[in-house]
Amino acid sequence: MKVVILGCGRMGAHLARRLDREGHTVVVIDRTSDSFARLGNDFQGKMVLGTGIDEDILRRAGIENADAFVALSNGDNTNAMAAEIAKLVFHVPHVVARLYDPVREDTYHTLGLMETVCPTIMGSDKIYEII
Repeated sequence: MKVVILGCGRMGAHLARRLDREGHTVVVIDRTSDSFARLGNDFQGKMVLGTGIDEDILRRAGIENADAFVALSNGDNTNAMAAEIAKLVFHVPHVVARLYDPVREDTYHTLGLMETVCPTIMGSDKIYEII
């Protein structure tokens, strides 16, 4: 499977390393070259410097042949926009966006534009379960 990941923070790097170890083709996009250090020396995937809402950057990352796109930058607006571009412009079959704001997550679910993951809700649910 070919996966393009936007954002090389802790979550993006962790997911990229896991997919890479499992033999998937992984491309990571980030605005900051220092972020790629999180991938480690043994990362076999590709790194693309740029913003994930730039169609040229997405093309350089190979989005036209991607099986999945995951938006994990630190901004909800960037993640939502990049995920919409991946789904609506490039027709990527599996698109997931991390959205911190539960209201935004509900809106995107209602519109059916993409799959979302909301750490705010997931964390709150887990804490509720624990207590």
